[in-house]
Parts: sequence; C-alpha cells; structure tokens
Amino acid sequence: MPLALIISSHVAASHVGGTAQASALSILRIDTMVAPTVLYGRHPGWGPPGGAKVEPAVLEGVLAGIEANKLFGQTDLVLTGYFAFTEQVLAAAAAIDAVRGAKRSGYGGEAPRAPAVIVDPTIGDSGKGLYVPDVVAQAIAEHLVPRADILAPNAWELAHLTGLETRTPQDVLVAARRLGKPALVSSIGGAKEIGVIYVDPHEAWMAAHPRLPSAPKGTGDLLSALFGAAILDGLSGSYALARAVGGVAETVAAAHAAGAAELPIVAMAQRLKATSPSVRLERLA
Repeated sequence: MPLALIISSHVAASHVGGTAQASALSILRIDTMVAPTVLYGRHPGWGPPGGAKVEPAVLEGVLAGIEANKLFGQTDLVLTGYFAFTEQVLAAAAAIDAVRGAKRSGYGGEAPRAPAVIVDPTIGDSGKGLYVPDVVAQAIAEHLVPRADILAPNAWELAHLTGLETRTPQDVLVAARRLGKPALVSSIGGAKEIGVIYVDPHEAWMAAHPRLPSAPKGTGDLLSALFGAAILDGLSGSYALARAVGGVAETVAAAHAAGAAELPIVAMAQRLKATSPSVRLERLA
C-alpha cells in the first residue's frame, strides 16, 4: 500500500491542513505519516485556535523518528503545507532530500518508483495578503519551491512567487510556466465559476465548476491530497486534475447542501475518487 509523508498543520476540530489530507488519503488506501507544524484545536478563522505552534526541534525529532524506522525509503508521496517557523521549513527541506536519497524497494517485484513531492506554498490569499511571517514565506520560496515536483499555490500565492499578474487563466498560464515546473493553481475564476489550472511544460488544462455562495476551509489542502493520490494511481496531469477537482467540487457541494461548516471528507468516501458532472474541463495549451 502506498505511503505518504505529510508535513503540515494538525487541527483537531477542523478539516484542514494535514488533518484533512490524512483523512482523504486514508480513504483512498494510502497510509499516512503526519509530522505536525502546529497543534491547534480549530482553524484560526473560527477565532483563537487553542493549542500551539510546534517547536522546530520537536518537528525535527518527529521526522528523525520516522527516518529511524526506515520509512523514508517507503514513502511514495510527500505533501507540505503550513509552516510557522523558518526552521520548520529547513527541516522539511532536509526530510525531502532524505526521502529522495533513501534506499528504495519495489512492491511485489516491481521496480521502485521515485517519490512525488507536492509543495503547497501556504503563505497567503486574496483579500488577506501574507498570513505567515515574511521570513517563513521567503524560506518556502528558497528551500521548498525548488525541491517540488509539483507546486500547488493558489492564484495569490502564484502572483507572490513570480511577481506576475494572475487575474485571468492566460495570466496564470504565463506565471505558472515562469516557475519552471508543473503547477496546480487553485482559486481561478469569476463570479459564476471557480477552477483550478494544471500547467506542465507540455500542456495546460483548467477544471472549473459552479461557484457556491460559500465553502468550508481546507479545499486547497484536499485538492493537493487528491491530486497526489491520482498521480500515485498513474494518471496523467489532465486526468489527475479532473479527478481531484471533481472530488473537491462534490465535497464542497455536499457541505453546502448539509449546511456543514467543515468539509465532510470521511462521509464522501469513494466519491473523492470519482469525476464530477459539474466540472468543466478546458484545454488552455
């Protein structure tokens, strides 16, 4: 069974960050190891979150324990998200290097596969701006962005990383290609639709669906996890995009229909792996 290392937030009562990703990947039969960067009771958007930021030495110790159990060599997917300290970013970068450098073995006689590293540069959003210290944002850009196989910023984060406009799909295409590696860019769209654009050196696709009046927090975290799961299943970028965005769209629609304040990830079960009739797929390049 595939194994994922998640280096991100643990939030007990909100389906966001590493908590949401671990739930989704477990449903999709991917074992997870969560190395937490914060331990919160709830998302800060609800008010004081409770708990605390994880001291860098503690995170380093968690990662060292995982490595000591020889699990880096079995890791198929690495997901990074929210960081509270620069030193946490450096610990994550070292862990990515160690995962890539670990001796690997295949499953059932198959050749070993290289791990996929998806970096979500969780630093800010439209209307809020930068919501991590500037030094943390700089560390992510310097140490994690270059190590990513796939980057998963929202449109605001992409603009911050590249210094380019990201107002239109074509803007996003130009900015994403400036990164020099595949990118999964969320929060694209207007009043009626919201979508995600996948860009690699060979092609670019947008998956869009009707915008609902509101959506729970954590959709970007869920998107990265579902896209990673699709990549592990051997799907190409465009098919992984359609499946991942479909899972997010269906989950958000279910939350809206139930009046739920959090994403109903576990309740969605295998619908997380299905495409959605509400998603429109368009080739951009």
